[in-house]
Order: sequence, then structure tokens, then C-alpha cells
Amino acid sequence: MRYLHTMVRVKDLDAALDFYCAKLGLAEVSRVENAGGRFTLVFLAAPDDVEMARERKAPMVELTYNWDTEDYQGGRNFGHLAYAVDDIYAACQRLADGGVTINRPPRDGHMAFVRSPDGISIELLQKGDRLAPAEPWASMPNVGAW
Repeated sequence: MRYLHTMVRVKDLDAALDFYCAKLGLAEVSRVENAGGRFTLVFLAAPDDVEMARERKAPMVELTYNWDTEDYQGGRNFGHLAYAVDDIYAACQRLADGGVTINRPPRDGHMAFVRSPDGISIELLQKGDRLAPAEPWASMPNVGAW
């Protein structure tokens, strides 16, 4: 058995792609438009996984956009997606600069949480050893839920 992907339903595909690609840094691997089923599927992968994801050898996030209006609730019930990052402080700064709230700042130099526009919790973990505590993150409080 091999992990393939995690599916997340999104209400606004453009807002979701802005968050997952432009801000979080994932890359679009493929897209399926299904007019008969009235949905769009967009498969995303971490930059280091794109080539392997194209061969279906790396895990991906599948954004499912149903063309008809639906109200999705319970993003917190989903749990979270987790990504290892090269520099957790730089990743959080890039997200904050893009207008994303850092719900659980990386005070420990190891872990942070943010939420997508659809309420999906995203965990960021420092690759390798944790970084030394640094401001403004070390004294930043939690905001909301993650």
C-alpha cells in the first residue's frame, strides 16, 4: 500500500490556489475539468515532489471544486495536512506577508500551523533540527484554532 493523495473540498478555487500555490508554495501537477459531473480537480505537490508526483510516485493534495454552490463546514474535523519546510521562519514570514494568519507561530523553531481559506489546518515542520528561537515568533501568541 502507498499513500496517494488527500482530497480537500474548496468553495473558491481561485482563493484556494492562491493560498496553496502562491502563498504556501505548492505546485499544480495536473487538472481535470469534468463538465458532466460539474467539478474540477486540481492536484498539487510540494516543489521537491513535483516530478515524482507527475509519475504518481509522490503524495499530492487534490483540491475538489464542485461548480454548484455547497457549504462545506468542519475544516477542523478534517485534521491537518503537514509539510516539512527548509526554513520555518522564512515560510511563516512568506505566508504572513501574503496575508495569512499564523495561528500557531513557530515559537520552538520547529512547528507552526496556518489555515487555508476553507478552514483546513496546515502544519509546517522544520526539516532536520529545530531552529533556535527567534523574534518575532518566540513571543507571538496563538491566534484562533488550528
